[in-house]
Amino acid sequence: MFDRPHNLKESSDTQLHDESRQGEALMIEKPKQYSGRKLYIESYGCAMNFADSEIVASLMLDMGFETTPQYKEADVIFINTCSIRDNAEQRVRNRLREFSAAKKKKPGMTIGVLGCMAERLKSKFLEEEKLVDIVIGPDSYRDLPNLLSQADEGMRAVNVLLSREETYADINPVRLNSNGISAFVSIMRGCDNMCSFCVVPFTRGRERSRDPESIVREANELFEQGYREVTLLGQNVDSYKWEEGAVNFAQLLELVAQIDPLLRVRFSTSHPKDITDEVLHTMKKYENICNHIHLPVQSGNSRVLELMNRTYTREWYIERIDTIKRLIPDCSISTDIIIGFCTETEEEHQETLSLMEYAQFDFAYMYTYSERPGTLAAKRFEDDIPEEVKVRRFNEILKMQQTCSLNRLEQHIGKTHQILIDGYSKKSDKDFSGKSEHNITVVFPANENNKPGDYVNVEIVRCTPATLIGQII
Repeated sequence: MFDRPHNLKESSDTQLHDESRQGEALMIEKPKQYSGRKLYIESYGCAMNFADSEIVASLMLDMGFETTPQYKEADVIFINTCSIRDNAEQRVRNRLREFSAAKKKKPGMTIGVLGCMAERLKSKFLEEEKLVDIVIGPDSYRDLPNLLSQADEGMRAVNVLLSREETYADINPVRLNSNGISAFVSIMRGCDNMCSFCVVPFTRGRERSRDPESIVREANELFEQGYREVTLLGQNVDSYKWEEGAVNFAQLLELVAQIDPLLRVRFSTSHPKDITDEVLHTMKKYENICNHIHLPVQSGNSRVLELMNRTYTREWYIERIDTIKRLIPDCSISTDIIIGFCTETEEEHQETLSLMEYAQFDFAYMYTYSERPGTLAAKRFEDDIPEEVKVRRFNEILKMQQTCSLNRLEQHIGKTHQILIDGYSKKSDKDFSGKSEHNITVVFPANENNKPGDYVNVEIVRCTPATLIGQII
């Protein structure tokens, strides 16, 4: 779908695409009923994939596995995969070759591919390249005991069936590599939007929403365990609905916000065609719902948006931006942009630049388009923009976003924000690091009176291109 990712914001647990977490080895505590077998699980892709790894870890914990940070020590290796970007697929293939080399020295080892690449490349992985023993789709994790049993008997095992019902609502995810402060809560699975560039509907199936009672219960349990921030996750959270619309996303947001004023609530991702004024009014009503919306635009030109099957126009998107800023003037807005989509003209590229300048996005994830097999775009359109043109347009988009990001950051100087401390700065243990409600990283001197998990009021005194610098008041 797209390559050459870039974002203008320091990595955080709540980012949609956190480049620092790609390939992360996930750890859990040793189970009470230890089977003597060790699991190594590595994750790539978006926040949904990392949340899914927590579900898999919970199931493996119940089977008596403990985790290891060294894949060569593992009895079972899982790699949770992403099909969104070509470079992610290449990284996964390279890792599978490394794992296969380790298996030659430890023949009893089992290697499995989870997630979005599983369905699309099951034949290649299992039969042609013989890189793995197990292939498991995103809706088939409950079948792990059966699949592992087959693999233990020397058979290759696969289950990539998609489900119209599976939400894993009854499974309490094991919080992996958590800071104990922020956590993901999945509210729905799959996607009904058939964006022409995207493989998600084919790899994750149709939309189905999770029981709101189970969502509120999970968020409440997290708060009682000391967590102070949850991010409600879905491919398109605004289309959440339970029992024929009896509970919509705005109502679910309110239910979670009512758990406790000290529990911050975030959400991702919103679709421009679906985000409603009711959601915005709910955000405005509750101070603990963070004033940040991730609203992917993809292109600033209506013709290209139609080719992408985004089902909105440039004018519709601008109206949504205007409404957000009118109802929530302090709201930060981030976005996704695909550069060099099929047949994109120079004038249409300029329209994306002008929309960016108008919207003044706080940060953006930017990618040059690359064709993904099986998508509608791959079947219907030619990837006809030369690579050198894509690179040049990418650099122009990047320059525009750098200007917008700095403009937005400078507007915070002199203001005081409530910051949730999530740890120490990556550069110095003498500084705390935390998030503002706008999802901006703020760094400020540490003291003995505060600790990670505390809220503090911080006056912003200056900024870098990606971070706010302040002091506790």
